[in-house]
Amino acid sequence: MKLTYKTHGVCSREMTVEAENGIIKSVEVVGGCNGNLQGITRLVEGMAVDEAISRLEGIRCGGKPTSCPDQLAQALKQLT
Repeated sequence: MKLTYKTHGVCSREMTVEAENGIIKSVEVVGGCNGNLQGITRLVEGMAVDEAISRLEGIRCGGKPTSCPDQLAQALKQLT
């Protein structure tokens, strides 16, 4: 399954996530902090969707109520 998610409250604008049998196959992010997001996407590829959600959900960026990792968790929740 492949999903394109419009982010909210962060520098990145959009995330495209692909998962198969509960495993993250790929993540692409438009906008945001390129180096950090490349690192995050490489870390979660091959990880179980539920595991990535539990690790990323609730992370905040500065004074914002969300972050790019939290937004990725929200996108992944829509895949389940």
